[in-house]
Amino acid sequence: MNEVLKNGFLGYDASLMLDVVVTALVLIVPWLLYSLYLVKVKRNYLLHKKHQLAIFFVLIFAVGAFEFDMQMHGGWLAIVNKVGEPTRLDGEQLAFVRQMLRVHLVFAISTPLLWIATVVNALLKFPKPPVPGANSRLHKVLGWASVIDLVGTSVTGLLFYYQAFVVTG
Repeated sequence: MNEVLKNGFLGYDASLMLDVVVTALVLIVPWLLYSLYLVKVKRNYLLHKKHQLAIFFVLIFAVGAFEFDMQMHGGWLAIVNKVGEPTRLDGEQLAFVRQMLRVHLVFAISTPLLWIATVVNALLKFPKPPVPGANSRLHKVLGWASVIDLVGTSVTGLLFYYQAFVVTG
């Protein structure tokens, strides 16, 4: 396997794409908050739409890259406990990290589904350029659900990374 793809850049012996995804999780929440500021405070619906679409595509790329990385390495456990190296996690540590991953997956699986529903609904139901209308109430509900889910994905993903690589590094 290409050494560039095998090793990350954050210094914790994770894969490159796992480090990219973790970095995206850190950066995406402030970007999301800025987009909410644009719509709630500035009432700039068009710029909010552009930012949300960009966030959506970054998320789709991150999920795709992460899944590719998982397949290329043989799964998350093969990244954590690299073949030919001393076992990083076993016993209680492994059970704890596995449980953290399960919680993370609840958020990580539902987030893209909610975002797809939110984006598709907005693209189909709002005029161009976007302005508040009959669809605004549903959009707010879907949007806030997506925000909460994405924050949950970010927090649990960062906690998983921390427990799997930083604490044991």
